[in-house]
Amino acid sequence: MITISLCMIVKDEEQCIARCLDSIHDLVDEIIIVDTGSVDQTKNIARHYTNKIYDFKWVDDFSYARNYSFSLATKQYIMWLDADDVINDFNRKLLKQLKDHLDPAVNSVTMKYHVNRDQFGNSSFIIKRHRLVRSRCQFKWNGAVHEYLEVNGPIYHSDISIQHIKNKTDNSKRNLMIYEKQLNKGAAFSPRDLFYYANELRCHNELHKAIKFYTLFLNHKEAWKEDKIASCGRLADCYHLLENLEKERESLYKSFEFDSPRADFCCRLGNLLLGRDQVDEAIYWYEYASRLTWDECCMGFYHVPSWTWLPHIKLSFCYYKKGDYKKAFKHNKLALDYLPYDSGLINNQKLIKNKLKNLT
Repeated sequence: MITISLCMIVKDEEQCIARCLDSIHDLVDEIIIVDTGSVDQTKNIARHYTNKIYDFKWVDDFSYARNYSFSLATKQYIMWLDADDVINDFNRKLLKQLKDHLDPAVNSVTMKYHVNRDQFGNSSFIIKRHRLVRSRCQFKWNGAVHEYLEVNGPIYHSDISIQHIKNKTDNSKRNLMIYEKQLNKGAAFSPRDLFYYANELRCHNELHKAIKFYTLFLNHKEAWKEDKIASCGRLADCYHLLENLEKERESLYKSFEFDSPRADFCCRLGNLLLGRDQVDEAIYWYEYASRLTWDECCMGFYHVPSWTWLPHIKLSFCYYKKGDYKKAFKHNKLALDYLPYDSGLINNQKLIKNKLKNLT
């Protein structure tokens, strides 16, 4: 059995930190809380779980804070969570099994991070993260904002999932301001910085400036492939908001330069064509998406609907529009297999079934 230090950096998390720690405290051997300036009850709540609580002066650098928290760990492995993360009962069991049986030669363990959920509680967006790392490797966090943990050596891809449950929407410009302070100081941005700075610009509706930095990023030879693919999608978002459909289409196609077509990009191309009433052309891309399967080892962004039910809903609509009710029924049924309680799909199935009856 391995031993685990849980390391967290927090600030003003009184609404959710107990929920997070309740889900993990008995599965780790040490809890280290680094507080970056809370003015609420965060630290008092945390004291119910650990006495290892440290104040840290915020210096506009998430990596600096995370590296400090890691430096305090004393166990074999370090796990990190944010205060608005939680591990459910099923994944607690998987984590307990991992702790009991992990080969101590493994340097890093990835876990699935479920970011968004639909009305039925199904995950709509998943990304893999390096969640558990061997302490003796002394892996470091990099990047002042949207920091990442740089790892190497033996990696184990686990089936453990962590749920991200936001209690509040962060509309602040904190991250954007950190990047702009760095620019004003003449800091040289890494490829990753270019990508995430562009993301911040896009989120705050500075679309033309975002396009500039996405383009700079995409032209960078050292940029990570998965970020380049994601960047194509974000660039397409900008052009969509600017109602430049041709540039939006070009951005989606550009993603194919970095890897074979991904289902989410195929669906978006289908959407563009369907919007122009080019139904047959849209069907091509939705059919293409429906035949793709996600690589479980991929560290990129996994948009669950595009790889499961979404192409079938779109195909059902397209075939219904063409009067091919048999195929419309087939694809609506395939979508229902993924979303069996969706009232819209249930009603569609009844409607299409009646259409088929009237034809016989």
